[in-house]
Amino acid sequence: MKTLRFVIALIISLVILIALDNSFSGLPALGKFLSPHHGFWQNGEPAGTRPSQRLSLEGLKESVTIYYDTLKIPHIYANNSHDLYLTLGYITARDRLWQMDFYSRVVFGRLSEVLGDRALNYDRLQRRTGIKAMTEAMYEAIIEKPDIKEMLEAYSEGVNLLIDELDFSSYPIEFKLLDYEPEAWTPLKTCMAYGLLSNTLSRSEGDLENTNALNIFGEELYNVLFPENPEGIDPVIPRGTPWNFEPLVKFPELQAFHAPLIRKTIEKPNPLNGSNNFAVSATKSATGNVLLANEMDLQLTLPSIWYVSHLHTPDLNVMGVTVPGTPVILVGFNDSISWGVTNSPRDQVDWYQVEFKNSSREEYLYNKQWFKTSKVVETFDVKGDADFYDTIVHVHHGPVVYDRNYLPENGKFNAAMRWVAHDKSTTFLTMYGINKAQDHDAFVDALKHFTGPPQNFIFGSKDGTIAMHLPGRFPIKRPGLGKFLMDGADPASEAKSFIPFEHRLKIINPKRQFVSSANQHPVDSLYPYYVYDHHYEYDRNRRINDRLNILGKVTPDDMKKLQNDNFNYRAYEILPVMLDTLDTTSFQAEEWKYFNMLKSWDYFSEPELIAPTVFQMWWDILYKNIWDEFDTISVSIDKPSHYNTVQLLRTRPQFLLFDRLETDIKENAITLYNQTFRTTVDSIVKLQGQGEDIRWYVFKNTSVNHLLRLSPFSSESIRIGGYGNTVNAASGGHGPSWRMVVELTKEGPNAWGVYPGSQTGNPGNPEYGHMINDWASGTYHKLTFATDLT
Repeated sequence: MKTLRFVIALIISLVILIALDNSFSGLPALGKFLSPHHGFWQNGEPAGTRPSQRLSLEGLKESVTIYYDTLKIPHIYANNSHDLYLTLGYITARDRLWQMDFYSRVVFGRLSEVLGDRALNYDRLQRRTGIKAMTEAMYEAIIEKPDIKEMLEAYSEGVNLLIDELDFSSYPIEFKLLDYEPEAWTPLKTCMAYGLLSNTLSRSEGDLENTNALNIFGEELYNVLFPENPEGIDPVIPRGTPWNFEPLVKFPELQAFHAPLIRKTIEKPNPLNGSNNFAVSATKSATGNVLLANEMDLQLTLPSIWYVSHLHTPDLNVMGVTVPGTPVILVGFNDSISWGVTNSPRDQVDWYQVEFKNSSREEYLYNKQWFKTSKVVETFDVKGDADFYDTIVHVHHGPVVYDRNYLPENGKFNAAMRWVAHDKSTTFLTMYGINKAQDHDAFVDALKHFTGPPQNFIFGSKDGTIAMHLPGRFPIKRPGLGKFLMDGADPASEAKSFIPFEHRLKIINPKRQFVSSANQHPVDSLYPYYVYDHHYEYDRNRRINDRLNILGKVTPDDMKKLQNDNFNYRAYEILPVMLDTLDTTSFQAEEWKYFNMLKSWDYFSEPELIAPTVFQMWWDILYKNIWDEFDTISVSIDKPSHYNTVQLLRTRPQFLLFDRLETDIKENAITLYNQTFRTTVDSIVKLQGQGEDIRWYVFKNTSVNHLLRLSPFSSESIRIGGYGNTVNAASGGHGPSWRMVVELTKEGPNAWGVYPGSQTGNPGNPEYGHMINDWASGTYHKLTFATDLT
């Protein structure tokens, strides 16, 4: 009761704050919102275990039993698939209805209908980049399959049964705050996870930023700043792996093309989105069974992006996480296998400069001929404002995202987007098939349907098999193709075919007795096809492989410990160099204090320490000073990676760009270390003088924010270590969104999991976000998994 009163007090405070904020349009009627009979008071829920129940919902063919464990995870026991998915839709909506509605609006570009014009630019980008269209295309590709059609329709029916039970008093509180009603769920919305995850995981690219950098620095310096395969990488497929095939593609000659400078580019997904996974063989395992670990590093939100479920019918027994609104388990385990995914950075987006015949944009140039364009007028229903119309021109490459109507700062620049995710996708069939797979062969058969977003699929089975597969639709490209803006009129600039499934990257039961991935380079340059991406991870993957190589027999606890590892590889590589070159002869007391603190630090970014804060502040200041030239450039451009910066500092301390623009002296790495260390110490002394707490967890402020960024519904400054470049990749608002460890025994799986949230999405429930502290401390929960209710 005490917790509930606290939550209610926060909500009242929130309402008052909103009422005072004149920028917030579309406020709910406060009398209605504050009504004790219908308003937010009705969203308070009592604590306690949700009882098991036998459901007899309208539309069920037979009765269904739901058992809730202490984590409020539903274990659904149904006698047929229709009833299983109808029930899953119903109970997911009961816990997460508003989140499901919000996600559907994100995917279909409809947030401005409930948030007003503040969301209009976001909605426009979603539709211009084709998120809505790709979701519709996948739906069309799978809906004709009878079992999939039954699943999508049954799930939607269950959601709508829950909606029909609601009135204003029982609406989730976010509907009341934003003053709108839930609308009917559809089978199309049930496919939304594809658009949501494709946008998050495969739209990140740097073609136009690369183009600007190449124009400014020239080819030689560009390749030094942005190498494709720098020294020291540890790819997913081990270095030196032989390939017994040759690509059967000859590339036509490209026409000369000089790309312009592009002033402003569209917003991209956060490059911190990623994950870690690893599995060890039965031989390397201390238990004699395969061990598999998977965690997904994504934006941390309340409600959580994941919903844990256990689904059981006579021919299915699977458990794991799914995105609310989606009826298949995306990461999890069944009686015989376990699987997981991490993002596999592979360039999926290309940009083509388009030349229109005239201002009507009815025709465009391609292969020395004029071809007809098509146009789509998108209508946006903007809350509190008139409808907004956006005309999007399409050419055969894809939608013309950059044009006179969007980002006018670029003048007459027109560019079309070719995104593999726009092709009709059957990825849903992969996840549906994996849920049922009982061995490696069935798992691989399911992967044949996978189109994207590119993932590193890890696999383990009770028969002892471990594997890593990297399936998907990957265009066959000449080296460098798609890395920069291309000439939309030149047919030679297009990829005409895809890498065959049989030529995919994979490794099965390797000699080293483990497989792993962490968003790094997928393979070395020996692979016969060109592989490129703009953002790779360089530190987490090396730490994981280092530990797995060193560990002898691995236990489940070792797997958990590695998932929560806070070792800072960047500090390990560069901090000794930085410290050894400092001129200490004129150090004052404060400089000695932090010098000695860093000198004795073991590179573990533990939450209560100050040393990680000192290093990160120093590194950030150093990095900014090294690349000061980039801050003077008026067009969109990315700075070199932190990894490549470390390599240049270690191997080329006299590198020409280390010289700062604003000083008369010629700096090198050593002078920069000394200048920036003094600046760092001064900054720390100033912060402490202002009473600031500089312990690591306070400084980095890992937070799990509500989807609407409402502070009373969020959890801020969580006591957790790590950072974006550690295995425990908990940074400001990103981090491990689901941790899972599975042991695959002959009798069935033993599994543990945790995530920073709760099954309920209701802030008025005392258990809202109740697993956050366990997640932060590295505490796992045993996942109950049984073949029947007995």
